[in-house]
Amino acid sequence: MPKKMKKKGKPSVHEELKGFDIKINELGEMETSFAIDKLNAFLDENVEDKKLATSDEEE
Repeated sequence: MPKKMKKKGKPSVHEELKGFDIKINELGEMETSFAIDKLNAFLDENVEDKKLATSDEEE
């Protein structure tokens, strides 16, 4: 089975996340270029929570 080819260049991102970079260091810790609170706020605004949507439909 052939090895996966690495993609070249940077992926397209949302305008609010320009400059976002995430890496895993040798200890397995995540290092990001943005604060976690800022990322959580962005996700709360732009991503629908599937668990909350299904519980609302059941009621």
